[in-house]
Amino acid sequence: GLCSYLLIGFWFTNISYASAAKKAFVMNRIGDLGFLIAIFLIFSTFGSVEFSKIFPQAAAMVSGDSTLILITALLFVGAIGKSAQIPLFTWLPDAMAGPTPVSALIHAATMVTAGIYMIARSNILFTLAPQTLDVVSIIGLATAILAATIALTQTDIKKVLAYSTVSQLGYMFLGLGVGAYTGAFLHVIPHAFFKALLFLGAGSVIHAASDEQDMRKMGGLKKKLPIPFLTMMAGTIAIAGLPPFSGF
Repeated sequence: GLCSYLLIGFWFTNISYASAAKKAFVMNRIGDLGFLIAIFLIFSTFGSVEFSKIFPQAAAMVSGDSTLILITALLFVGAIGKSAQIPLFTWLPDAMAGPTPVSALIHAATMVTAGIYMIARSNILFTLAPQTLDVVSIIGLATAILAATIALTQTDIKKVLAYSTVSQLGYMFLGLGVGAYTGAFLHVIPHAFFKALLFLGAGSVIHAASDEQDMRKMGGLKKKLPIPFLTMMAGTIAIAGLPPFSGF
């Protein structure tokens, strides 16, 4: 959370960038509160926070146990904050204030998928709390649709990609919510590659266009930027799910 805050607010002399950094920090802290309470509950229930000690004990519990539902719901609150789901998703598009390589690494590949990984890793607890999984599916689906719809109306090249990331994370949560842990995690890895590629391509375009991020002022850049054209085309085909790329 702190690294993200410092990187988003890299150009701290710009007031809107500084407030975007604060927004990311505060929203992540809201998610972290739920996550912390979940950790305390896990420790008081299982006497440990190690997966190897929690899972065998959890496996002996009945499905739908109220303690497990509470623990998994609070873990999911942590995932909502970190992985930018409804209602804590607005910090991620604002995080585009940071330098483009930061957007590519943290806000496409590594940080925002932490919530997905955490749920996939603790899948035994979630499988035993089907009510929580229902909530995960609903929020994931709603986020995927809402964020993709918002992306259609954006004019900033990086914000389009940011809302696309939120939408893709929603897909992953939908996968987790219906119990397709492997499928959801499989999507994390190709997405990290093609989204980072698209962000770096966007950064290349922004530099070439003298720091212009408004897509309405762009067009016909293929002649001037042949290599970014090819790389972004590859990333676009991959994220659109067309064969032969990994998104398919």
